[in-house]
Amino acid sequence: MLRFIVRRLISVVFVLIAISILTFLIFQAIPNGDPALRLAGRLATPQQVQDVREQWGFDKPIYVQYFKTMDKVLTGQVISYTQQLNVLDEIKRGLPVTLSLAIGAGIIWLGLGILFGLLSAMSAGGLLDRSLTVVALIGVSTPVFLIGALMLYYLGYKAQVFPLGGYVKFTDSPWGWFTHLLMPWFALSVLFIGVYSRVLRSTILDTINEDYVRAARAKGITERRVMVRHVLRNSLIPVISLFGLDFAAVIGGGAILTESVFNLNGVGQYAAESIGRLDVPPILVITMIGAATVVIFSAIVDIVYALLDPRIRL
Repeated sequence: MLRFIVRRLISVVFVLIAISILTFLIFQAIPNGDPALRLAGRLATPQQVQDVREQWGFDKPIYVQYFKTMDKVLTGQVISYTQQLNVLDEIKRGLPVTLSLAIGAGIIWLGLGILFGLLSAMSAGGLLDRSLTVVALIGVSTPVFLIGALMLYYLGYKAQVFPLGGYVKFTDSPWGWFTHLLMPWFALSVLFIGVYSRVLRSTILDTINEDYVRAARAKGITERRVMVRHVLRNSLIPVISLFGLDFAAVIGGGAILTESVFNLNGVGQYAAESIGRLDVPPILVITMIGAATVVIFSAIVDIVYALLDPRIRL
């Protein structure tokens, strides 16, 4: 197991290096004019523009620019073009919002996805299974911004049950934090609940006919224990894989629409505003952080895989 973990961590390092190179090259190709002029500002003198160009290495070969850029990213010295603010400081300011949104939504979509998938599998072909299938398809087909807009109109504006967007810090008011995030949690979760329930249903129906499940029933083990210990445990492997990648993607910017609709001012909304201004440094850093988050969570999922199924270690 230790050798498997070491091999996986080494591969993570190489993948992160490759991602940093590809991301840097992609953003170098964006036609956004002279980056030195944009960094120095509209009122900068020619000498100030030249100083910025030398500081960032814009007058050097592209590999020198890469190393200088990565050094600034790792040391937290990246400055946005348009706002002249430290990018990492802005990301840290919005990270608690994004983490609150991702963790709460993740708990909801994982719990309800497993519950609906298990109920569908246990009543396969019945009325409950068909009803959950219709609900899952509606959830998968409905865009998150439409769900969010409907929630804001009917639950926020009409019924006035929940606040109309915004964010309250947990330290300021735990109840306010909860009520402001409840609608975003469910709006973000609907798609994933539909996908997870269908994947788990299919996997359970495939697993329930395996020889080891029949052998467990033949030994006189109760049906509940067979479902939990033998069927559900093995059927959760693809769900764990999906959850790790989806959760990482949400943290890395996958919640852009949700944050924008509910005005949460997290990392996703910061990325959306930077894209609108064609402000390359924030987009570059957020893209790299998002990709790194997905790669790291993918490694964690592989390790959990190996714990659940020893055959994967080989």
